[in-house]
Amino acid sequence: MIFLKAACDVRTNRFGSRRIVAALAVILILVVAGVSLSCGGGSSSSAPDHIAYVTLPGNGSVLLLQINGGNGVVTVGGQTPPVEGTSPTGLALTPSRTFLYAINSQANSISIFSVASDGTLSLTGTPFAAGDGPNLAAIDPSGQYLLVTNNFSSNVSVYSINSSSGALTEVAGSPFFANANPTDILFTHSGQFVYVINAGIGTVTGFSFASGVLTPVPNTPVFSGKGATGLAVDTSDSYLYVVNASATNPPPYQGTIGNISGFNIDPITGALSAMLGSPFAATNGSGPSAITIDPTGQFVYAATPGSSNSIWCFAITATDGELVAAASSPFSDAAGGLFALFDPSGKFLYIGSQSGTALQAYSYNATTGAVTAVAGSPFSIGAEPGKMVFSN
Repeated sequence: MIFLKAACDVRTNRFGSRRIVAALAVILILVVAGVSLSCGGGSSSSAPDHIAYVTLPGNGSVLLLQINGGNGVVTVGGQTPPVEGTSPTGLALTPSRTFLYAINSQANSISIFSVASDGTLSLTGTPFAAGDGPNLAAIDPSGQYLLVTNNFSSNVSVYSINSSSGALTEVAGSPFFANANPTDILFTHSGQFVYVINAGIGTVTGFSFASGVLTPVPNTPVFSGKGATGLAVDTSDSYLYVVNASATNPPPYQGTIGNISGFNIDPITGALSAMLGSPFAATNGSGPSAITIDPTGQFVYAATPGSSNSIWCFAITATDGELVAAASSPFSDAAGGLFALFDPSGKFLYIGSQSGTALQAYSYNATTGAVTAVAGSPFSIGAEPGKMVFSN
């Protein structure tokens, strides 16, 4: 800082000695960029780039993606060797970013990949035997446990993770009954509670979680709506939101198919209770099946296939979690119902599409919630995606 101040003084004061000016000229040349920033009071920085992974169920592989942190542009990277008959769907990355788990729904197995410093993946041994119809997965915030929903056997398997090798060991008591056909699964940010979607019966099942053990929370499952598919929890762990893709709505939303159920989360027990005004629907649109919350905790986004009224945006009321439609929502932009998630810096929204083997990318306005397509979006990834995770 003293070095830069001296250079600033040269720019803002006259010195009688040409010798001093000449001597300081070298300094000015060396630090001209820093001088410009320091004296002008401005700053310039670029957002860090990111690595992401996406499953390609039809290819039997996992694809690496490079994400430009400044403009959101997606570049396709390497792909793991395709394996027939695996159909990887769910994906989970340890918080340490050292191991990635791909859930092979067709093969009833879990592929374990070690993650190199450049993000490339290496399979560690043979796939680990999983439950019946493994579907989606989540890792607790501590990185010690992997949870996998088993759609056909109506339960959740819990595995402890070896921090050195990534190897999995099923915990005592696992698998835990999770009601009919569990699909999506989500931890609260604290790791205290776990919620599972029962898509076939339109319900949500809740658990408290401690030392690898799942304990049902009171009064669950709770009914959410027909076609319940995805879920998201707000940044304070106070509210749970669930998209119901095929639910019908009363007037004035009878022209809209699908809605979002909102639940209050009891901070002690994890029990769920319907919030005021729930369920919430857009004025137009059909079939929301992916949901996410922006990192600031202000907006809920629900995505539907197609490009007509396809991105729903609601502001979260700070006092009670009630959803209020954002201005001009729903947005008629290309979307998809496979997944929706924000990059780690919270600048860009990515949506998995069922058509065009594509990944839709948007920047968003943190004040209004409005979205703007990233230049070059949609980005082709060569096959229909399953699920996506970011490496921080």
